[in-house]
Amino acid sequence: MHELSIAMSIVSAAEAGAKANNAVRIKKIYLQIGALSGIELDALDFAWPLATKNTMLETAEKFIEVVPAKAECLECKKEFDIQNPFDPCPHCGSYFKQYIRGKELKIKYIEIE
Repeated sequence: MHELSIAMSIVSAAEAGAKANNAVRIKKIYLQIGALSGIELDALDFAWPLATKNTMLETAEKFIEVVPAKAECLECKKEFDIQNPFDPCPHCGSYFKQYIRGKELKIKYIEIE
């Protein structure tokens, strides 16, 4: 389950930001996770308590915004929503595309104390 290592990386980054601002605790964390990021949200939720134990995030509320995926066709240059990385362009049928969004994993912001 790679979601545990992802959760631990999120904790590490959030704590570094909080400590740089002289925080004693992180109250809330807001994440953006792309629909095609490969992160299983249920597995992340399962791993979260393990990753946050004895950290500044142990009692923090976690909020996740799932970012829908969007791609640009490299053939016809049109943008389209995408559900599966293997979906063709709905305009011309090409499989050659560039992702515009939907693969991100970002800490949008944290609320500190």
